[in-house]
Amino acid sequence: MALIGYARVSTEAQDTAAQEAALQQAGCDYIRLEQASGGDRGRPVLRAVLAGLAPGDTLVVVRLDRLARSLGHLLEVIETLEARGAHFRSLSDPVDTASAQGKFTLQVLGAAAELERALIRERTVAGLQAARAQGRIGGNPGLRSGDAKARRKIAAARKAAYLDSVIEGAQTWVPFVRRMRPHTPWEDIARVLTVQDPARPWTVSRLRRAARAMVQEGLLDGGVMGRAPARAPEDRLLAIVAGIKGADPNITLQALADRLEDLRERTPRGAVRWQVSSVKMLLDRARTQGLLAE
Repeated sequence: MALIGYARVSTEAQDTAAQEAALQQAGCDYIRLEQASGGDRGRPVLRAVLAGLAPGDTLVVVRLDRLARSLGHLLEVIETLEARGAHFRSLSDPVDTASAQGKFTLQVLGAAAELERALIRERTVAGLQAARAQGRIGGNPGLRSGDAKARRKIAAARKAAYLDSVIEGAQTWVPFVRRMRPHTPWEDIARVLTVQDPARPWTVSRLRRAARAMVQEGLLDGGVMGRAPARAPEDRLLAIVAGIKGADPNITLQALADRLEDLRERTPRGAVRWQVSSVKMLLDRARTQGLLAE
């Protein structure tokens, strides 16, 4: 459970020294620095920080405006943290999601954001109705006219929204991709992930697209996109077992055996039921071949 500090400035003329000092005094174990506009949601350092948070970690900033320039963006980040089991603290504001008072403040902020969205929707509907009454057509004029700049802007916004969704759930699948690619086919990794979370089944195309997006952002090594080599059936089993164990070091032999049965993988002798001794044998071989660290 680490305290991760995040400091941001907008221009090169500014420096983060004051923020760093405050974060160090607050006891942060690590401090990440970034130069970017507060209105820019595509900040690579912030994305990397969010992707690397573990359950129990706390993201710490000096002030709320160092993290986000809008209430909506702030709440999105905090929702991402909560989904990971992590917390958020602002040193200069009464927001600490690990405390009762901080959670209450967050609820007040959430209610204000909901009111703001309702008012925006109301004004938007009224504006559209007035425009129709005057014979005007709604929508983006640049898109209607085929303007290339408008199309690029829309494409960039869609890409950013997709990347946000990929990073939000990264901890559920990235460890498996890191451990199992490129020596394991995408099909096998998708099966492992689907067994882990049947409510949201993975397809090869969805998994490859998510991994490619993370590679493009520098959050995954590009080597994961390489071609998987052809493998003998037993070598393939070794890769699957090593990948599951490496991504979840605390998994028990029995749980790993159950996982293999859920995947409908047969034992090296062709049986459908897995014994703990068979799983241990594969793990030992995986360590011997360097597929799994000691």
